[in-house]
Order: sequence, then structure tokens, then C-alpha cells
Amino acid sequence: MMSFEEFLKKIVAALEAAGVEYLLGGALAAWAWGEPRATQDIDLVVNLPPEKVNALSKELEKIQIYVPAEIMLDILAEPRADLAINAIHGGTGFKAEFFPLRAGDDLRASALARKVQVNLGPSIGKIFVHSPEDLIIYKLLYFSQSQQTKHIRDIGAIYQARKATLDGEYIQDWAGILGVRGLLDEILSQLGYTGATG
Repeated sequence: MMSFEEFLKKIVAALEAAGVEYLLGGALAAWAWGEPRATQDIDLVVNLPPEKVNALSKELEKIQIYVPAEIMLDILAEPRADLAINAIHGGTGFKAEFFPLRAGDDLRASALARKVQVNLGPSIGKIFVHSPEDLIIYKLLYFSQSQQTKHIRDIGAIYQARKATLDGEYIQDWAGILGVRGLLDEILSQLGYTGATG
């Protein structure tokens, strides 16, 4: 039986073989900057131009994940919603969600440009992840939409581990652009980091 770590490695290998720029987000990215949290899904941001769709579909098929190129192209052509491409492994049920970079998505473009390669240990190895600042920004957005407290826990863990090196101005700027600056200040105050983004 394939382990979750092996699944992640195979997904990343498929993206790299297809020449698709990516970064790992969600709970797994929090491993790099905060603390481990259990998950059975992989969230990835991808820069997937149409000319690389066929190659990615074929690479995924090699690892028993069947996502026809036509489905990927339909999702990429949908401008009105932030739809993910779901890649589900038939043997295990493990799922990877690819969130494609879309025209006009400046936050995602910035996140891809600022991605960081980290080593997640011998079972996974080196992988590109959200910068800690971008992960905080996305966690703020997710919390504002869902009110799920796991996002606050992740933000707190990142600040506890990385406060001395975080680019507070970058976080503040994007929080303002996205309309969550007040939420950021409130969360950091609750976590005891008043003024941490100044």
C-alpha cells in the first residue's frame, strides 16, 4: 500500500516531469513553517499553461491517476470560479488538488514567485512550498471564509516558529489589499503578537 508521503513524492515528480511550476500549500506547507497537522489531501498551486496539460495528464496516468486533458482544459477555461483540478489515486483514495494560476490573480502569482524549497525529511525530500508570509495570508483568507480555527492555529504556529524572520510589511500590505487587515490584527492580538506585523 502506498503511503501518503509516497503519494506526495509521486505527485511532485509528475509535475516536475511535465515541466509544471508548483508550490505546496495547505496543512503540508505548515509542516515546513509551523507544526505538523494530520491531513489526507495535498493542496498545490500550479502554473499550468494549456500547452503542458497533455504532458501532465500522461504523467499522472503513470501513477494511476486519471485526469483527462479535456477536463483540465475545461477547468482552466473557467474564469469565474477558483476551481481546482482534482487528482485522486484509485488505489488509496489520496487526493491532490491543483489550484491553477489564473490571469489577474496577483496573490497567487506573487506566491509562486516567492516559493521556497525546503527539505521535509527523508520520506519526502526537497519540495517547493509557500513562503511563511504567503501561507499566513492564505490562512487569513481561509479563516475569513470558513471560520475554521485550524487556520488560526497554523498562523500562531508559524509566528511562534518564524516571528523573527517574517516580512511583516509584506503580510500587512496583502492583508490590506484583501480586506483582512483588521482580522490579522485581531488574531495576532489574541495570540499575543500585538504589533508583530509592524
